[in-house]
Amino acid sequence: MSVRYEVDGPIVIVTLDRPEVSNAIDGPTAAALADAFRRFDADVDLAVAVLTGANGRFCAGNDLKSMIERDPAKRIRVEPDGDGPCGVTRMLLGKPVIAAIEGHAVAGGLELAAWCDLRVAADNAVFGVFCRRWGIPLMDGGTIRLARLLGHSHALDLILTGRGVSGEEARRMGLANRLVPPGQALPEAIALARSLSALPQAAMRSDRLSSYQQWPMPMTDAIANEFDHGIATIRTGEMIGGLQRYAAGAWRDAPRS
Repeated sequence: MSVRYEVDGPIVIVTLDRPEVSNAIDGPTAAALADAFRRFDADVDLAVAVLTGANGRFCAGNDLKSMIERDPAKRIRVEPDGDGPCGVTRMLLGKPVIAAIEGHAVAGGLELAAWCDLRVAADNAVFGVFCRRWGIPLMDGGTIRLARLLGHSHALDLILTGRGVSGEEARRMGLANRLVPPGQALPEAIALARSLSALPQAAMRSDRLSSYQQWPMPMTDAIANEFDHGIATIRTGEMIGGLQRYAAGAWRDAPRS
């Protein structure tokens, strides 16, 4: 099984498990990954997903051998509609996904990490557009998400050179939201997932979706879309409970950072 799906309370851990190729993605793995995240998104009991790779490696991108595989069932799917080559990269889920990154997140693996909402990375993890050296273009949203996450200058530094970055440079660019010692990316990502799952969910999910949906919109449309999301959240009644907790003094115990 190239993709493992493990439920742990309100979170799920999705693990790429092809250690013989540094968790590179072939056609069946891309399909299994997409199925796993559709399953997560549809499960009302799950709040946050963590995406990681087995054996201390996140993902080396698309399995290059599978790109020239004659058997269409094994070959990477490259079509203008439907799922992306890495499976999930054209999907906008309704709930957050956190990447736990050890080793390399390169080429399609970098695009997969950029698809996630947050990235917890070991300080020696390496990010890079390594497919540059093989003449393979980014086709899993990398040219778009890197520019949006990092700013155009940092994105072009990665896209044009294909160099690897890690540690403080990766955090300074915005590739890593959290840096941790080697071997700690998964437990730290799980801890972050649990903290997100403990928050009021309707407002968090509403604000998250608005932040994604605003990109192609004019400002007036984006503001209207945010308002619609906000009103829908208020109608759930979730805010009433939050205001009652605040009035009862819960604000004293709230985290300050």
